[in-house]
Amino acid sequence: NCSMVLKTLHFITRPLSDEEGNFSLAYIITIHKELEMFIKLLRAIYMPQNIYCIHVDEKSPKDYKAAVQNIVNCFENIFISSKRENVVYAGFSRLQADINCMRDLVHSQIQWNYVINLCGQDYPIKTNKDIIQYIKSKWNGKNMTPGVVQPLHMKHRTRVSYREYIHSGMSYVSPTKNIKAKPPYNLTIYFGSAYYILTKEFVEFTLTDARAKDLLEWSRDTYSPDEHYWVTLNRLNG
Repeated sequence: NCSMVLKTLHFITRPLSDEEGNFSLAYIITIHKELEMFIKLLRAIYMPQNIYCIHVDEKSPKDYKAAVQNIVNCFENIFISSKRENVVYAGFSRLQADINCMRDLVHSQIQWNYVINLCGQDYPIKTNKDIIQYIKSKWNGKNMTPGVVQPLHMKHRTRVSYREYIHSGMSYVSPTKNIKAKPPYNLTIYFGSAYYILTKEFVEFTLTDARAKDLLEWSRDTYSPDEHYWVTLNRLNG
């Protein structure tokens, strides 16, 4: 009962200010468990002018997927990713899940300005307006994906090939003995957070640019590629 959902959970149904109404955010939320926590997160970040892509782990139980779908069906600006991954912690599938949502978001009718990625165990400590004003004050037109040149103790993550494994409910990433080729275009690899706030223009660039596509392919068998992919692309000249 969607009217009961909106009423009992006190979802915000209109922009709380003109500034917020004129600045739409996109969210990517990757989830696999704890439905109540997801709903609390969604309620806290929900604004009708924003747009939300939910990636539900393909390994999640059927009743969990159905419950998430029932919630999503109550909102025009929330949808489930059109392509779902069996997400393995520190695997390429985690990065692919974000990219799947990005492909959907760039075709949205809502003209969003920035995209923020979250996991189901996140929770905001700032309001929607606070986030927008912070972006405008320091980062207008820029990405927030901080990082440093790949440290020595992280070299193993891209030196050898890694493989994802899913066996009887257990999923993990394991190294092989295969030495990887150097990064394409002789790119300098940077390392940082898997979490970001990115401009729409940058997202469109990452989905279409040859360097981004080749780096993505090269990253397919690395360890936790979401911690180097975005920050490395953000350091490209221009």
